[in-house]
Parts: sequence; C-alpha cells; structure tokens
Amino acid sequence: MNSKVNMLTRRRVLKGVLAGSAVTVGLPVLDCMLNENGNAFAATGAPLPTRFASWFWPLGLGEAEWRPTTTGANYEMPTGLEPLKPFQKRMNLFSGSQVFLDGVANQTHFTGMQGLMTGKTTASGDYFNSVDGVIADRISSRNRFKSLVASCNGDPKASWTAFAGGKVPAETSPMAMYTRLFGPEFADPNSATFVPDPETMVRRSVLSSVSEDRKSLDKWLGAGDKQKLDYYFTALRSLEQKLDIQLEKPTPLPSCKRPDALTDDGHPVSLASEAMARHDLFAALFAHALACDQTRVANINISQGMTELRREGDTTSHHSLTHEEPIDQKLGYQVKCAWFQQLYFKGLHDFATTLDSIQEGDGTLLDHMMVFAYTDHGAPRIHSLLNYPMITIGGANGQIKTGNHLATPGESATRVTLTIQQAMGVPVSKWGAGVNQATVPVSGVLA
Repeated sequence: MNSKVNMLTRRRVLKGVLAGSAVTVGLPVLDCMLNENGNAFAATGAPLPTRFASWFWPLGLGEAEWRPTTTGANYEMPTGLEPLKPFQKRMNLFSGSQVFLDGVANQTHFTGMQGLMTGKTTASGDYFNSVDGVIADRISSRNRFKSLVASCNGDPKASWTAFAGGKVPAETSPMAMYTRLFGPEFADPNSATFVPDPETMVRRSVLSSVSEDRKSLDKWLGAGDKQKLDYYFTALRSLEQKLDIQLEKPTPLPSCKRPDALTDDGHPVSLASEAMARHDLFAALFAHALACDQTRVANINISQGMTELRREGDTTSHHSLTHEEPIDQKLGYQVKCAWFQQLYFKGLHDFATTLDSIQEGDGTLLDHMMVFAYTDHGAPRIHSLLNYPMITIGGANGQIKTGNHLATPGESATRVTLTIQQAMGVPVSKWGAGVNQATVPVSGVLA
C-alpha cells in the first residue's frame, strides 16, 4: 500500500476557503483507511465506530394495525408498519410494555415520554439525561458535535433530547444545519447569537471550495475508493441543490405565524407532507454527519406530540383526529390517523435506506449503528401509556440480534431503553427510578 495512503486516517478532512472563511468536508470511511478484513482502521486498529439515531413520531399507533399476533422471528408484518417490511430482518419490534405513573398525574404527551426517555415520572416538568443524551455522553463526547437534534415541523421545542442541563432545542432549518456542518470551522454552533448565512452557499458551493484538496486526494486512492468518493460527492451535490430551493421564501399559510428567530426554511409548517419533505433533508444531512464522524448521535423529531400537522385538503389536524375520528369497526383502527402513520414510517424507511446506502468496510453505515424509533403514546384514541410501540433498526456493530418481535406485556418500557443503552456500550446495570426502574434487559436482543 502506498505510504501516503497509510497516512490517511479517520480524521482526514477536505479543506478549502469559502467567502474568506475556512471550511472542511469530512470523508466517509474509505477502503484504504481499513485493515484487510474491513472491520477496523489500519492506522490505529480501532474498530469502526458505533453510531446511534433516535427518531420520534407523534401519537402512537392504532393497536389493531401494528401489533403482530406472534413473537420471535418470521412474524407477519402488520399493516401499520408495512413501509418497514424491507427491513424486517434488520429490525426489532417491541410491544406490550408501559410507563407506570408511579403515583403522579398523567400529563398527556409528556409523562409517558418522561418515563420512557428519562426512566422516571415526577409531578414536576423535570426532564434530564434522556436515553439518547446518555448515549451521546458515552460515545460522542469527543466528536465535533456531541449530538445533532432536528424538528421537522418548525418547532424548536419539539425535542426529547436532554443532557444534565435539560432539554436541547431542536434545529428547525436544514439550511442552518447545513451551515453548522459545513460552515466556517471556528463558528460556535451552540452560541445564542449564531446566525447561519444562507447566501454563502449561493455564492459558491462548499464542495467546490474543497475541489483542489479533493484532486490531490484522488492521486492517492484506488479505483474502488475513487468510485465511493464520486458517489458520496454526487449525493452531497444533490443535497446542496435541494437546499438551494429551500432559500426561496415560502408561501404564507393562514394557519401559521412565522417566528422572527427562524431562518427562511425553518418556518412552521402545517402540512404533514411539508414536514416529511424537510425530514428527508435532515435525514440526508445526518447521514453525512454520522458517516464522517462529525457526530455519533443524531435525533430527528417529526413534530411535538400534540401535533398540528394535517393532510392537504383537510382542516383537521392529526392530533384532533385521534380524538374525533371513530374507529372503523371492520378494520379496528382509525383510518385517517393511519394515513399519517404510514407517511411517517415511509420517512423512517427512507432514512434507513439512506444509511444503508453508505458502504463502510464489511458492511454499511446502518450495520454499524442503531436507529431507535419511539412515540409518546400507545393507542392514539385514548392517549394511553400502555403497549408502547418501539422499534430498532440496524445491527449496532454486531451488538444486537435483529429480526424479532419481542413482547413484554405489562412490564416497564424502561427495560427496552436499558437494553438499548447496554447495546450502545453504556456501562449501566439499571435504569430508571421507582416502579419504572429496570434491572434486566429484554431477553433475546443483546448479542
């Protein structure tokens, strides 16, 4: 192997200058960075990193359309999860568990999430150290970004990510997220006064600004890595072109008021289709950030639990429909609500597909990570804390077994989140407090 290639480590980036400021573009895992088996970095012997993504959708699932009748492998994929069927062998479906109130009143859309994500329910609005935050502290504290959090409906409060200091507001603008990932190296992404400059990308593409460095890198690479880099840059160029469209001033919607603090493409949206179009942009950006090790934890939120997203041509929101729409007596679920759930899960399928399209050594990015999909309630119509639907997709670098429906009826949902933390390498033997405390992971999951 060329000695120069031996110097190409995981931290190698492409550098350039854009509008007078230094920019960097991270590289995906190239074959020349790896050992002969494709499962560790040649320079250090370190294994490929394990990454994590959380994915929140609102208002649960109609029970008759999602809970399989059998457990274990080879279960029949229920109607409500049909978009995920291509990933059935690479996902786990958890059903039956619940969040216990533990003596406190149920604050709809919050208490269940408090119990599920932080391990305890309290009478206050305390929300600290969520599961994804704990995982980020463990696996991503040395990366450029400890975690990335996005909301697709334009509400920065639509976030369930929290560290010791409390909740992390979600980014609502794909353009602002793009600027955080590709903008000037020394801009503080956490500064309260941080203002992205969308005109920067219009004046000149970030990818164009690093073209000379990319040409010098190409001289070191073999045909396979050149092809991988071409594919990677083509995908990023396509994303830049989509973001260009986001710079156009959106058409005002009578039902929404645009906050002054948000950038053009971060405005609140009322159509579910608009939120999912924004979801796809965030998903592509997060796939890049994870592949290039800018972060090892990313979090996508479709909206807050009490969502106002609606279907085009219908003035009733998804949340209102869960209360007002009768259950179809033949099908056993609310048909209009099911339309939203199918749309959301089509987005989850596309996110997983994007992650699976990125080759990393002996597998794909999806093989080397876990996506945890969760929601705020069980049955949508009654907003229950029972029978929570939870899903994981991906092999977590071989740390979990996949392809199963795992039912834990009547047990605390924290057993699932304890299992997830252990799979992600968090040294925890128990999780939660009071009745919601879990000490035993779900059997049949950890490898």
